[in-house]
Amino acid sequence: MRRSLVAMTLVAGIAFAPAFARAQSMNLAPGFSNLPKDATVVLMPADIELFSLSAGGVPEPKADWTEAAARHFRQALLAHNQKLGLRTVEVSEDAADELAEVNTLHAAVAQAIAVHHFGPLKLPTKEGKLDWSLSDAVAPVKKATGARYALFSWVRDSYASAERKAAMIALAVLGVGVAGGQQVAYASLVDLETGRVVWFNRMARAGGDLREAQPAAETVGSLLYGFPVAK
Repeated sequence: MRRSLVAMTLVAGIAFAPAFARAQSMNLAPGFSNLPKDATVVLMPADIELFSLSAGGVPEPKADWTEAAARHFRQALLAHNQKLGLRTVEVSEDAADELAEVNTLHAAVAQAIAVHHFGPLKLPTKEGKLDWSLSDAVAPVKKATGARYALFSWVRDSYASAERKAAMIALAVLGVGVAGGQQVAYASLVDLETGRVVWFNRMARAGGDLREAQPAAETVGSLLYGFPVAK
């Protein structure tokens, strides 16, 4: 019986392996598996914005929360990448202003990837492959930093206000479910020589909190899960 169980486990493992490989490959561009050894990655300024949800569910921007979140996210990102052993550089404040349009472009491409690659609206021309690019729009990033790759991140985080929570409780009594806040984030690793997105991950969940350092570190760890480290 023991041998039969071992055999069944091996067969199950073999059957599961291709499916697991396919799931992993969805985050990677064709032909890309890991960063080259000693590759330099520039950490682009994170595109972050936090909101408070009113009683009616209207998102209201919170500048102080956003400022704190940007600070915590950056610190967590640096610490996480140090653990991964990545060679990273940051964009200077002056260059960040000049490269703002590249971040805006990334936001548009990342949302398209989330919808058309991971979401239900698949594009037949992509054939299920992570085949997206920022093209030569990233050339100024390479020129300003000298890096080979760039790590982009986009985060939108919302939290239920006291009024929203009260409304949720009142409606729950009536059997009506109302959602609270949500954390949505995208991360892209882009080859600055070609503009190609070589790795992408997305996250959408009800939990998470970027307003404090410790939970911000958890968010970064979740967003960069499966990041292709250098080999």
